[in-house]
Amino acid sequence: MSNPLAHPDRRQLLMAGAATVGLALPAARARAALPADHTIRIAPVSHEIAPGKVIRTTAYNGTVPGPALRLKEGRSVRINVVNDSGYPNLVHWHGLHIPPKEDGANEEGSPIIQPGQSLEYAFTPKPAGTRWYHSHAMAMDDLTKSTYSGEFGFLIVEPAAGDPGRYDREVLLASHTWEGHWVSMQDMKKGPPPDNGLEAMYRSATLGERMLGYGEPVRVREGERVLFRILNANASMGISLSLPGHRFQVIALDGNTVPVQAAVEVLKLDVAERADVIVEMNNPGVWVLGSTKDDERQMGLGVVVEYANRQGEAQWVQPQRDDWRYAAFARTEAASAPDETIALKFEKVLGGRGGYNRWVINGKSWPDTNPLFTVREGKRYRLVMDNHSGDEHPVHLHRHTFEVTKVGDQSMSGLMKDTISMPRFSKAEIDFVADQPGTTFFHCHHQDHMDEGFAGLIRYA
Repeated sequence: MSNPLAHPDRRQLLMAGAATVGLALPAARARAALPADHTIRIAPVSHEIAPGKVIRTTAYNGTVPGPALRLKEGRSVRINVVNDSGYPNLVHWHGLHIPPKEDGANEEGSPIIQPGQSLEYAFTPKPAGTRWYHSHAMAMDDLTKSTYSGEFGFLIVEPAAGDPGRYDREVLLASHTWEGHWVSMQDMKKGPPPDNGLEAMYRSATLGERMLGYGEPVRVREGERVLFRILNANASMGISLSLPGHRFQVIALDGNTVPVQAAVEVLKLDVAERADVIVEMNNPGVWVLGSTKDDERQMGLGVVVEYANRQGEAQWVQPQRDDWRYAAFARTEAASAPDETIALKFEKVLGGRGGYNRWVINGKSWPDTNPLFTVREGKRYRLVMDNHSGDEHPVHLHRHTFEVTKVGDQSMSGLMKDTISMPRFSKAEIDFVADQPGTTFFHCHHQDHMDEGFAGLIRYA
């Protein structure tokens, strides 16, 4: 490990990294005067999540979540983004296979949009499925910016041949945590080491627009098949959801059709993960679709599901078992052999009480991780990842889709994702084909972990 005791100010650390690849908005980005297909304005809003409880945040087009964008796979699109957020910003089109300068990550060379300026993104959306868009700015110690804010929304890439799913209607639900604050975990509970740095915690949460019990319920009819597209848009907290008396038939993860559909009682999504699930409405009543953790439901993480002609207080029943695992949706045979295997070890350098932690990949923090490794177009690479820390990490690979090939000791194949959850002290392997030339960002999707150095660039030879 290179000088693990050194702990530079994390703002300097990240700003130095951004300077090596970051771009201001150049005049060359101006495009033809034709109107854009969509316009997204980033601006301050007052978002009421419960009566009298107003969150002052920034959002897209005045709503949280932002407008759901529905694009056609393979049909070019132009999206104009106006930055009235008050800070340097940009929008990442999460899960799409698009060029680095359109991807919306400054680390890859996407231009920063300065306050008061605008930028037009132009790309051909692919692959089809449930994607999303969100800020990719640095937040550092400001828990009101970037993914801590209301800057997120669904992006649905519709199949060119039409959606083959069989369902009666669709419901979009995104989770988000609010009122973030820095805490010393070791002062609150046993477990964290005494020299652990500050961690972000939250006072309220939503699944949809408002806190549990204060928004409009999801109204259903007995016999319906409802497609729920569920997104974890939190900045740094995984979610575990259940709907009492019902099961989630998982048909896609991160927007990609799963090779094995399975019904589960508990749906677990780490930060940035998505799930498309079919729920057969066959248990009439008024129910809570919410977190399996009592304290998180009390924070607001849930929504009421109300059957037609049913009234009364929404009911919650704790699920009998947690049957969530990636292997349930994958094939059991081993994946194809890679052309090259690359080992990545994730570790935490403790920041001390009142300080900030630092994260390292193979002993180095951003920007010293660059390049993380170099690939050749057309080759298949296997990342053997070791989370050697007591924290959970949703690991995200930009501009590519990867295959989950091993979790712990269990080999598998066919499960395609762009973000994988790595629980504390766990191991996993993912394969990807280097088929999207250009600089590619790899990072933990916890905003604080990314800002604290858990990131690197993959370069094409």
